[in-house]
Amino acid sequence: MKLLVTGAAGFIGSNFAHLALAERPDWEIVNLDKLTYAGNLDNLKDIQNDPRYRFVKGDICDHGIVAEATKGCDAIVNFAAETHVDRSIMDPMAFLRTDMEGTFVLLEAVREGAAGRLLQVSTDEVYGSIPEGAADESYRIRPSSPYSASKAGADLLCLSYWTTYGTPVTITRGANTLGPYQYPEKVIPLFATNALDDARLPLYGDGLQCREYTHVEDHCRGILLALEKGAPGEVYNIGAGNEMRNIDMARFLLAEIGKPESLIEHVKDRPGHDRRYALDSGKLRSLGWQPRYDATEALRATVQWYAENRWWWEPIKSGDHYKDYYRRQYEER
Repeated sequence: MKLLVTGAAGFIGSNFAHLALAERPDWEIVNLDKLTYAGNLDNLKDIQNDPRYRFVKGDICDHGIVAEATKGCDAIVNFAAETHVDRSIMDPMAFLRTDMEGTFVLLEAVREGAAGRLLQVSTDEVYGSIPEGAADESYRIRPSSPYSASKAGADLLCLSYWTTYGTPVTITRGANTLGPYQYPEKVIPLFATNALDDARLPLYGDGLQCREYTHVEDHCRGILLALEKGAPGEVYNIGAGNEMRNIDMARFLLAEIGKPESLIEHVKDRPGHDRRYALDSGKLRSLGWQPRYDATEALRATVQWYAENRWWWEPIKSGDHYKDYYRRQYEER
């Protein structure tokens, strides 16, 4: 199989590329990535010289680049997206363009026969806050942020293409994901790297928001399974069932690193902050998926990776782009 993997220089995309090439030796991957602030070719250093891998710099909103990159590909796996909720509050238009218009361009490529099918990587955030129980794939969609709204819009566009044109598309919706190569403004790497540097951990509100944490390897294995065994027109949730409050996550990270809980600093909550996420992933489990990490194992492995790979994150956090975002995001909180 030959795949166009969009956004493979990002967090989950790069982990997927590593997994696919490691476990499917006869596969090829074309990485189409715009290399925005969160795209980093260092994420792919281990495979950059693999003859089965090729990088193309480009925007998924560019019809011409997509058409060229897709030639000979059996499927598209779309990781390319603006993903940070806080940034979507600052600049919603960037999210609408990449997450919705970009998905439209990819759907058109499949509809026109450039690739056999599309696997759209989405998020549990399209369901909004789940007060109790767990959301299965039929749960109502009620996004709370411009980010989650842009992903929900892309999901609905995908399903409309399946219904109207018969365009083969499968959607996965993943829970909060953690692991290597996650840009350090996201909460887990932000807290881990801040703690390693004896810096404050800015915890939103009371910290009692609940998240379902899934290790990136488990998430990628779920995507791989949905690609190979999932049905067109279907949605598959990917969540390990590892529910944890944000404040407990922060305390666990500090304990792992050996730093005091006094580093936790409660700051003003963000607008529209969902209180709880929880997924029913029984549909994917029925295809054979099982997570390998529980919450503490996933957090421990992630902390260890950031502790051992300062070469990766220190240049990011010392850069002007990151420092400007951090100042705007947290100084007034």
